[in-house]
Amino acid sequence: MKILIAQPVPTTQNSPFHDLAKKRNLQIVFQPFLTIEGETVKNIRLKKINVQKYTALILTSRNAVNHYFRICDEMRITVPNSMKYFCISEAVSYYLQKYIAYRKRKIYSANNNFSELIEIMAKHEEERFLFVSSNFIKNGILEQLDNSDINYTRGVFFNTVATNIKKIKIQNFDMLVFYSPRDIASLYENFPKFQQENIKIAVFGEGTYNAAVEAGLDINIKAPNEQHPSMSMAIDAYIKSPKARK
Repeated sequence: MKILIAQPVPTTQNSPFHDLAKKRNLQIVFQPFLTIEGETVKNIRLKKINVQKYTALILTSRNAVNHYFRICDEMRITVPNSMKYFCISEAVSYYLQKYIAYRKRKIYSANNNFSELIEIMAKHEEERFLFVSSNFIKNGILEQLDNSDINYTRGVFFNTVATNIKKIKIQNFDMLVFYSPRDIASLYENFPKFQQENIKIAVFGEGTYNAAVEAGLDINIKAPNEQHPSMSMAIDAYIKSPKARK
């Protein structure tokens, strides 16, 4: 079986997909369907985002961290020690160490739950928040911010765009694995006449599932679930099930 996964090649040999490929004799190809492009200083200024006027940052990804500090560097702005950082997860907050002296800063993190992050930020209503985001964000995030008393501005510091993968022979794969709604959009941007036919489709997350269904795809694997918290486990279970032989 030949599988195309819409993710970068794992940086470690301990990836569960390497183990899965050996266990099931699979040919797995990793190819991101999306590319991150940093916004330009010119466009930041055109959108009238005065980076220096904000006293707190809302950070929901490592990309947000990277591109905020990139823009500051290109604008020759020194981020003040008084800046407060509100992160969606501890992983994002720890990543700040790449740019700042972590222990000397005011950093707050949620447990990968934006509602929880809203509650934390609500205790700092005197702050002027800059939401460092992509051109695409998860459904409901802006609505939650708008329904709160948080004084925030959204700044698009980077863009998520479709990777040019037109040279790939998509119909040669037995399974396509997607991790975000934008992966689905990228599929059709690259292959407008794509027909699923006998190709199996695996999706990770509710948003990706909804996007795939909306695009008219038949879903064979949906993760995470109670039995299979990871995509590799879900694929493994599917392959050994009678469904895979139909």
